[in-house]
Amino acid sequence: MGAGWSLPWASPWFAPLDAWGPGLPAPDSAGVFPPELPEALNRLGPLPVRFVPQSALPDGQAYEQFIADTATVPTRNNLHDAFNGLCWHRFPRTKQGLNRLQAAEIAQAGVGAVRGPLRDALTLFDENAALLQAPAALWEALLARDWQRLFVQQRPLWAQARLVVFGHALLEKLVSPYKSITAHVLRWPVPVELGADLSAWDGWLADALSPDALRAKPFTPLPVLGVPGWWPANDDPAFYADATVFRPPRP
Repeated sequence: MGAGWSLPWASPWFAPLDAWGPGLPAPDSAGVFPPELPEALNRLGPLPVRFVPQSALPDGQAYEQFIADTATVPTRNNLHDAFNGLCWHRFPRTKQGLNRLQAAEIAQAGVGAVRGPLRDALTLFDENAALLQAPAALWEALLARDWQRLFVQQRPLWAQARLVVFGHALLEKLVSPYKSITAHVLRWPVPVELGADLSAWDGWLADALSPDALRAKPFTPLPVLGVPGWWPANDDPAFYADATVFRPPRP
């Protein structure tokens, strides 16, 4: 990554965070931030939560329940938690909604060895989701996992599409991009009328979240570096011939 917080903030996957990301202190070459990371996240702007050191989380206390009870987010000095903080700034209503659903499920079912379908889906969403606004023809090809149609035959339609990374673990992977990085795209198309206003995306998404819908794990896989304009190598149609990454649908 280099010796500082010098990520390519204009890249398609980091661009939604470029209003906040460059304001954080630089991590070292191993991706470790200085201890003031939580307070630096707080200084980036007002939120319904505040960031605190990981040591504020009592032993045995569920992380999501602690956030709901205290409106504070325990934060380690690493890339994963830095991206989590930036996602709170980009999608505050949705992040708060996900936390409320997690806490409600914990209050009802407790914390066991198995999270259950709702908490599994919430965690998957929070860590690895992406949001897509695109013409219907691209959605049809994506859901069919017809990669040639999606990325080659219908390539011009991507000029009318927007893919936004939501999951902070997914963003962490994209610090050092590799071909097989795969997002879980929410199967709910972002309304075209919202345009490029990501604050409006946040409001729409927060209002759309419901336990019943999420229990069904409404996601579909998308190798993100296949998106036109996201990676120079995908200008060559042969990029998509790699069946270990662009896998056909399961029978």
